[in-house]
Formats: sequence, structure tokens, C-alpha cells
Amino acid sequence: MRFDVLTLFPGMFDSPLADSILAKAIEKKLIDVRAHNLRHWAAGRHQVTDDSPYGGGAGMVMKVEPMVAAIRDLREQNRNAQVVIMTPQGRRFDQAAARELAKDGRGLVLVCGRYEGIDERVHQHVDAEFSIGDYVLTGGELPAMVIIDAVARLVPGVLGDETSAAHDTFEDGLLEYPQYTRPAEFEGLKVPEVLLSGDHGAIARWRRREQLRRTLQRRSDLLDRIELTPADREMLQELIGAE
Repeated sequence: MRFDVLTLFPGMFDSPLADSILAKAIEKKLIDVRAHNLRHWAAGRHQVTDDSPYGGGAGMVMKVEPMVAAIRDLREQNRNAQVVIMTPQGRRFDQAAARELAKDGRGLVLVCGRYEGIDERVHQHVDAEFSIGDYVLTGGELPAMVIIDAVARLVPGVLGDETSAAHDTFEDGLLEYPQYTRPAEFEGLKVPEVLLSGDHGAIARWRRREQLRRTLQRRSDLLDRIELTPADREMLQELIGAE
């Protein structure tokens, strides 16, 4: 899957892509990440990409001409790609959105804004707008990295164990169950006995119960968004009654 990033600071992507899972995925040619300097599409000797806002106000606004020219060129290179812009006004990026963007392995063109924002006319040339949270960042580069990481790990072959993504937090709408590894006891804290039992059915039930417990305690709002099985509802009622 190909990711094209349109940014004023392509060097920001060197380090995050040089290590760990993403680096291995790039080496295996499972994903292809290309950071493009927006200035290459800017006219004039100084390659200006921003200007003062009409109507006055503080800061600078990113110009429409270089951005649209870049988007058109990148669409020409990868006709199946979706163009995504990172903006506080966008849809909240979550696991469902990651699955949508990863579907069918279509490429992504990720447009990174800066300064006071992007000329509104650029938005006519994008397919989707996303925000990674209700806070202010200096630019769209960090959100673009988040999207690349979340989407790339859903590309077949990127994760060593294909079942890993299926059990992630939010993948089924609930928080993930607690995880443990050796030693079985550390400073008086023991691993739950059920995980040492070898009884896979009991382990599965414990993990589901812990998912429900954690979600109830920490993100109860998620329970209203998913379809629970009768067994889930029974466990949930027991947990509520025990509180």
C-alpha cells in the first residue's frame, strides 16, 4: 500500500519510518511511504506556499495553487488513492476509520497543513478530512504519522501474527483485556491463575469478561456503540451488580 505525504517538512518522516514494524514493512515492500515537499509545486524563485489571510487576522494561510497542483500530480501517479487532509474540523480518526482507509489496499495522499490553516478551496479536492483529537498541533505531520501507523498495521503481512490486529483495543469496540508474561509472580503480584491453566475456553471467557470490565470502568461510552451478545450482556450485568 502506498502512502504519499504532502508536507513542508518531509524530513520529519525519516526517523518514524526508520525503525520497528514500519521499517520492516517498507523493507519487505508491503508499504511504500513517500514524503513530498510542497515547495516543489510552488511558483517563483522563492517557492512561496503561504500568504496573509483575506479579511485580516494573525498568521499565514497555505496557498491553494501549490496544494491543488500537488494533489493533482499525486492523483495522476496513483489513480486509486484517497486524498485525506488533517484538520481539526475533520471526522475523529478511530479504528473504524483506519479499517476504512486500509480497505482494498488503496493508496493514501495525506495533506499536512501548517500555520493558521489551508485555503478553504483546497478542501474541494480531497476525499476525507480527519482529526486525531480535540487539541492544537503545530501542523498535520504528526496526525499523518498516526494515520500511517494505524492503517499500515492493517495491511496483510505487516504484523508478524495476523491475529494481533484482531485482538487490539477498539478492534471489536471494547478495550483490550490485560496482558501478562513471565515471571508468573513479581513482587507479590501474581498472574491470574486462569491464564496458567491451559484451559483455552476458560481463558477466552476471562479475557472477554476483562474487556467488558475495563470498558465499563474506563470508557463506558463505548458500550452504547457496539452490539453485545447475550453472554456479553449477562457478564456485564454481573459486573455492574458487583460494583
